[in-house]
Amino acid sequence: MKALTKLIAVFVVFIFLPNASASAADKEIFSTAPRMNDGKKWRVGFYEGGPYTDYQKTFVATVNGLMELGWIEKTEIPPQEGERTKELWNWLTVNAKSKYIEFVKDAHCSANWDKKLRKKISDEVISRLNQKKDIDLIIASGTWAGMDLANDKHKIPTVVVSASDPLKAGIIKSIEDSGFDHVHARVAPFRYERQVQIFHDIVGFRKLGLVYENTDTGKVYAAIERVERIAKERGFEIVRCYSESDIPDQSLAMESVRKCFRELGEKKVGAIYVTVQNGVNRENIPELVKITNFHKIPTFSQSGSEEVKYGFFMSLAKASFKPNGIFHAKTLAKIFNGATPRQLDQIFESPPKIAINLRTAGIIGFDPPMEILGIADEIYQEIETPDQK
Repeated sequence: MKALTKLIAVFVVFIFLPNASASAADKEIFSTAPRMNDGKKWRVGFYEGGPYTDYQKTFVATVNGLMELGWIEKTEIPPQEGERTKELWNWLTVNAKSKYIEFVKDAHCSANWDKKLRKKISDEVISRLNQKKDIDLIIASGTWAGMDLANDKHKIPTVVVSASDPLKAGIIKSIEDSGFDHVHARVAPFRYERQVQIFHDIVGFRKLGLVYENTDTGKVYAAIERVERIAKERGFEIVRCYSESDIPDQSLAMESVRKCFRELGEKKVGAIYVTVQNGVNRENIPELVKITNFHKIPTFSQSGSEEVKYGFFMSLAKASFKPNGIFHAKTLAKIFNGATPRQLDQIFESPPKIAINLRTAGIIGFDPPMEILGIADEIYQEIETPDQK
């Protein structure tokens, strides 16, 4: 009961954290109303480290946000398959009707999680920004992209989205200041702490399993420093297993994660914090769920509630990608209206929610108290099979 009371208190605190429009902290007041670029359309580019479901969903939500603000005519974006943004970009270049914005046809770039290709692609992107000068703003999706473009090698407005921890990754100088006039990166300073705190309050584990790539970028994705801080405060042990993540061969990345999950199961960890990485995806989640359910291990998805739908035990995440999309759309709109990215507030905490899978709870032998179910926003009765197209 004490842990449950603590959980509810933590949850209420985060509900009332500032999470709305962020305009109050902008350096000046900027309009979000549609306007042309001296009689021309604003030309937008896109760069990502590789395909990832959150990049796709954030981009969809941002485009929908631009429609809500009137920058693009409202239309229904077709359902997106897989985890790629390229198909959506191609659709937008043909079907997005706008007097104000152009998604430049050949301005979608991806390193496809290839470290060698990354250097080549990022150099080409920066060269285009400096030499061709046909891009007015570029969206940098993910940590790799943010790290590659948040520098003094160019001056084109850059909006970094879906980066796990922009501050720790060195993308920005501080949560209040990007450090570059042309760079903006959304930050959610309390996201990972609240995830681990609430997971611990509910499960009460003594050993927490962590699977991540043992590189600087891998540690950022997994929020290692933040998890270590909570572990020290609460006195639980972290049991680590190192995977391969930022590699072009996704099958190897997935097998490395499965191997680690089996290893953690054999070590009888009390729970697993399922971190964001290339090897945790729609294709692999069913196998990972089988492993953890066999060993009766509660899991928490760092990514969000969609993975709970597919069988991980629980998560704490945004109600949808819509709030993030509106935030990014307003950021773009303000830049088009004269703001420098550095003048705009970067802090945005998504409205919190709890998601829990009762089928998984039954399999692992966890009977959630009614009080927890009472504050849960999403309750899944079954384990759904992901669409892997």
